[in-house]
Amino acid sequence: MENANNNRLPPTVTNPWKLVTSLNRTQAITFIAAYLGWTLDAFDFFTVSFALPYIAEEFHMKPSDISSSITVTLMLRPVGALIFGILTEKYGRKYPLMADIILYSVVELASGFAPNFAVFIILRGIFGIAMGGEWGSGAALTMEILPPETRGLFSGILQQGYATGYIVASLFYYIVLINLGWRALFWIGSFPALLVILIRFVVPESPVWEKMHNRNAFTCTQDLYPTFLKTQLMFSPAEITVIVIIANIGSIIGGTVCGYASQYLGRRRTIILAVIMAGAFLPLFVLPRNKILLGVGAFFLYFFVQGAWGIVPAHLNEISPPSCRGIFPGLTYQLGVLIASCSAQIEAVLGEKLSKNGIPDYGITQAVLTAIAAFSLIVMISFGTEDKSIDFEKQLENENYDLEGHGNITVLQPYDKFNL
Repeated sequence: MENANNNRLPPTVTNPWKLVTSLNRTQAITFIAAYLGWTLDAFDFFTVSFALPYIAEEFHMKPSDISSSITVTLMLRPVGALIFGILTEKYGRKYPLMADIILYSVVELASGFAPNFAVFIILRGIFGIAMGGEWGSGAALTMEILPPETRGLFSGILQQGYATGYIVASLFYYIVLINLGWRALFWIGSFPALLVILIRFVVPESPVWEKMHNRNAFTCTQDLYPTFLKTQLMFSPAEITVIVIIANIGSIIGGTVCGYASQYLGRRRTIILAVIMAGAFLPLFVLPRNKILLGVGAFFLYFFVQGAWGIVPAHLNEISPPSCRGIFPGLTYQLGVLIASCSAQIEAVLGEKLSKNGIPDYGITQAVLTAIAAFSLIVMISFGTEDKSIDFEKQLENENYDLEGHGNITVLQPYDKFNL
């Protein structure tokens, strides 16, 4: 879709290292802070995935019952995206992001002290709100500060904070959980609060939001994978850690490569190609019992799955109306999560029902649900639109806004492109 105001920069192939080194100090620090925020948020989320069998044992429940806490976390992420999105539009990207990081760190600490499952699931619900808020605030801050020509590459890298958090969780699972118990894993998960210090004193506010604010002044593939490896394949903690790390290295590489490629192939085309390739590697992800083949399958499936998702931060921010970029990308992303929120619990229940010789079959349920999700994504993305490489500041300058007062609230109404 072409923009009449020509807010897009022409696509030119640039060496990715040149793009990395083109960032100034402020842009680099902002990106690092956002990446760490998403990494640590994901680390806290995946502590439940690794600790699930141990929590079930202590609370005298089945893993499928404990997995409902994952469902609750995912279901409440859109609530967090909406709440923190509104705060992000009103108070800027920076301070709501800080508040969000503090919230999920405190909840993670409290989760380690949960005396029973009722308290635990309430805490994980609150964590879901915080997790939903972090992505939108961090992505908006980063995408608005980065130069447009670097957006594809760094979108891919930023989204892989999720995979990095998974790797960190797997390492702490091997080092901490099997030695000190599952509660210690949650206590350690509270240290992301220290990231707030970096954001407070080093990261600037988004210049795009500041311009908007001044104007307004006048007007499922991962959740149960460790459980699958432990319960069904009888892998040791060391073997699980190795497989998970291999898979998430694939995620990081795939997100970076596909994000960079999307700058030239287009966001939607790259997502579709990545999803198709992910489907091709799906059998190798769950069927082999050979550790080497399983590692190869996990690497390439995660490569292409996260290759597709790595484009999402740039894509959603680019198609977002400028007056609600703090809400639209995060809420859209988390509504997708809401649709898939029960996937972990469905996998657990179906896996237990399809058990063989008393051993749950999580592999086949993961494969089927992943295939359904891949097909649905291809269909939806095929009918979408994109605004690759749109220049946010020029867009803000060129859009024709009509300012309408509604009581004490002033609303920006862009007429030439968006119908809000």
